[in-house]
Amino acid sequence: MSSLSLKDVSKSYGSVEVLRNINLEIDQGELIVFVGPSGCGKSTLLRMIAGLETITGGTLEIDTERMNDVPPAQRGIAMVFQTYALYPHMTVRDNMAFGMKIARKSRAEIDAAIANAARILQLEPYLDRLPKALSGGQRQRVAIGRAIVRNPKVFLFDEPLSNLDAALRVATRIEIAQLKESMPESTMVYVTHDQVEAMTLASRIVVLHGGNIEQVGAPLDLYERPANTFVAQFIGSPAMNLLEAKVTATGETTSVQMADGGGRASVPIASRSEDAGSTVRLGVRPEDLTITDSDTFLVSADVDIVEALGETTVLYFMSKNGEDALIAKLPGIHKIAKGTTIRLTAAPEKLHLFDDKGTSFLYR
Repeated sequence: MSSLSLKDVSKSYGSVEVLRNINLEIDQGELIVFVGPSGCGKSTLLRMIAGLETITGGTLEIDTERMNDVPPAQRGIAMVFQTYALYPHMTVRDNMAFGMKIARKSRAEIDAAIANAARILQLEPYLDRLPKALSGGQRQRVAIGRAIVRNPKVFLFDEPLSNLDAALRVATRIEIAQLKESMPESTMVYVTHDQVEAMTLASRIVVLHGGNIEQVGAPLDLYERPANTFVAQFIGSPAMNLLEAKVTATGETTSVQMADGGGRASVPIASRSEDAGSTVRLGVRPEDLTITDSDTFLVSADVDIVEALGETTVLYFMSKNGEDALIAKLPGIHKIAKGTTIRLTAAPEKLHLFDDKGTSFLYR
């Protein structure tokens, strides 16, 4: 299996630049997940790695070998698409064997590879069935099996679960995680718009936005230490709350005074005491907010919508300044009426601060 390197990679369609100066090193054995909003370039980047899109600028390397002009079939890459792309007149066995037959592999090699892939993916009972006799999840496993038998250097997954219903998506996601565990040396690049897939599958997540990489890191690193407001609100569901605040320094701590007249929260950021007096954005995740009766609180708000989900209660409301929408995600059942005024707070270590450019400056 192989490492992969992207150096100043860019992509343009005429005068329209969709990816710019992408630099990324992917180590052997990693499962890298590309996430980002629609149109950010994540699928285009995957297709450039596969050779299905030309690279306008920069260099793509696999095991230090330049791949820019190498045909897709010679890159040692196998791709699993959003649509299963199975031949409907072929059995599961023949679908999985087709690529190896084209490559003129021996019957013994083909049979051994299919047996191994079928065992890994639990497809043995279905090898002689046609695709129409399979469920959506089973068809996707066949598509993955077709990639495995090729023994590629790099696996590419382009939103492979998006066509499945919720229950099948969960089951197939678990199967992909188990597949990665059974193939620890395999390098995989995975594109998804689903945060749960990204957070549960990835070794590292690459957050793309507007053709640029916003942040790269382990899933919990992005959740706990977002580099900017875009990552802060893109990673996590519901999205992080962002509230306007004023900063005042006292000794080695900085106090954050909410713009809507809420209480004060002491946040230890001695290295940035020069920010005293500035206006910042304070970030707090909905699940980190708690209800308080104390005079020291972050914000006071009127409940607008209550979602009672059993294991959690999600509150939607507007802050007193009428501008900053707020969401609180509380554990358990809370019987709260619409219109109730609530004071909310959070532990200081759960707060995030962002400057006027949206960059985080509170890392612990």
